[in-house]
Amino acid sequence: MLNRFLSLALVLTALATTSLTAQANEAVIRKAIAERMPAAPKIDEIRPSPMPGLWEIRIGNEIRYTDPTGSFLLEGELIDLKAKKNLTEERVTQLNRVDFANLPFKDALVWKNGTGKRRIAVFADPNCGYCKRFEKGLQEMKDVTVYTFLIPILGGDSPDKSRAIWCAKDNTSTWLAWMLKGEQPPKAPAGCDDGAIERNLALSRKIHVNGTPAILLEDGNRIPGAVGAVELERRLQALSAPSKS
Repeated sequence: MLNRFLSLALVLTALATTSLTAQANEAVIRKAIAERMPAAPKIDEIRPSPMPGLWEIRIGNEIRYTDPTGSFLLEGELIDLKAKKNLTEERVTQLNRVDFANLPFKDALVWKNGTGKRRIAVFADPNCGYCKRFEKGLQEMKDVTVYTFLIPILGGDSPDKSRAIWCAKDNTSTWLAWMLKGEQPPKAPAGCDDGAIERNLALSRKIHVNGTPAILLEDGNRIPGAVGAVELERRLQALSAPSKS
């Protein structure tokens, strides 16, 4: 019995020591980077990386690496050669995952083809050429529901155009007419409640949407940038495929 208690005490001591060491290293790294890179963006998280002796620095959804003293900064991808995995890519994918079911769909333009059983969300700017190309490709998709969150981030008349589209009597048809045919949206009526646009912008910042189009899938993963109908169909089919146990 005594030996069992001693073993447990040793394990708890080792765990506590490891935790304190990690905290100490994090503090050292934060202090060193703050002193050496005073203009650097705020660090959100510091933690040990999968590679022994290398620490991960997270700024938003971006990953950097450093040594335990914060003397060196590495930018690049960490590859597990044995497992043939891009560990940096996996980590960024994890950070970028969103809770699709809890997106504020009331603030989105919505249209569907067929049954609409397959759902995607798109963050788009009305003046984004890639968004227009992507929107045209979406018309080829079967059984899909598309939620479009307007985010005027490209400057120019994007805010006014977004407001005009959102405030239109049939805003989904107005959106499609502009994106597919170039038909100018009617001027927004006075007193229109366009608060959804500001909420969309706040949401895009929260989940680190930095460009358009940004496509969110039902499993919480995202596709940055426009993709063709063939690639999107492949991704959607992969979501519905039965998992292998």
